[in-house]
Amino acid sequence: MSGVSTAAYIARRAAQKERVRILYRRALKDTLNWAVHRHLFYQDADALRERFETNKHVEDLDTIDRLITNAEATYNKWRHPDPYVVPWAPGGSKFHRNPTPPSGIEIVYDYGREDND
Repeated sequence: MSGVSTAAYIARRAAQKERVRILYRRALKDTLNWAVHRHLFYQDADALRERFETNKHVEDLDTIDRLITNAEATYNKWRHPDPYVVPWAPGGSKFHRNPTPPSGIEIVYDYGREDND
């Protein structure tokens, strides 16, 4: 293997590892949306981990790319239609509940205390 092909191999392998890590993390978080109780989530999380571990030994780069593409398609197909969103996060029920005041309005946080100078 020449130096260029070795560098290309390492770069492609690193990109694949990153894609797998992101996919696993997204799938694990989405598992929480499907599991109603925590004990059900642990079972589903173990099954998900097993699915990722079965292909851990694969070394062929093209096969790995194909497996990642299939896994991403499966994830997109089975993604939860109404995922849980933390209330104060963007998309949550409390996000921007108290809108920012218009410009020109000054907020004073003295809580009723006045300057008696």
